[in-house]
Amino acid sequence: MTAAEVYELTTVGGMTVFKQVLVACEELGPYCLIGGLAVNCYVEPLYTLDADLVFISSALPELTKKLTGHGFDVKTHEHTLNVIAPGSELRIQFTKDERYQAFLPRRIEAMVLGEKVKVACLRDVVQGKLWAYSDLKRRFSKRKKDELDLIRLAEAYPELKSMYPAELQQLCGLGL
Repeated sequence: MTAAEVYELTTVGGMTVFKQVLVACEELGPYCLIGGLAVNCYVEPLYTLDADLVFISSALPELTKKLTGHGFDVKTHEHTLNVIAPGSELRIQFTKDERYQAFLPRRIEAMVLGEKVKVACLRDVVQGKLWAYSDLKRRFSKRKKDELDLIRLAEAYPELKSMYPAELQQLCGLGL
C-alpha cells in the first residue's frame, strides 16, 4: 500500500480532498504548502491530519467561492481560512498571515504523498515553524509539535540551527 493510499484511508478521503484543493489553487494563483506536511518533504515523515497552505492573499475570496461551489465547507477566521470536505478527517488551513506571502516566489516543487506539490523552500518552512513555535497564543501541545519539527529539521540540516532563538537552542540541546 502506498503512502497516498494509507493517507486516503486514515483521513477518510483526505488525499482526494487534498488534490481537489490543490487543483483549485493551481487554477487561481500561486500557493505553497507549509506546516507539518511541508516539513515531511525535508525529513522523515510523521503523520498529520493537517494541510497548511499559503495562497496569494488577493485571490483568497475567489478561492473561497470556488471551493464552496465544489461542496467544501469554508470558514473564515481572523488568521485562517479553514476548508473541510464533508466526511473527511483532513483539516486544510490557508494562513492569512501576510508574512507568509513572501514564501510564494521561493517555493519549490516536491513530492507529497505521491503528488507534485508546490512547497515552501526549506528556509521558509523553518521560518514558518519558528513563527508558530514563538506564538504564545497557540496551544502548548501545538507549540511542542512545532518544537519537535524544528528539532527534526535541525538534526537533518545543522546549518539552519543559527536561525533558532537561543532559548530553543538550549531547550532542545542543539549544542550551538
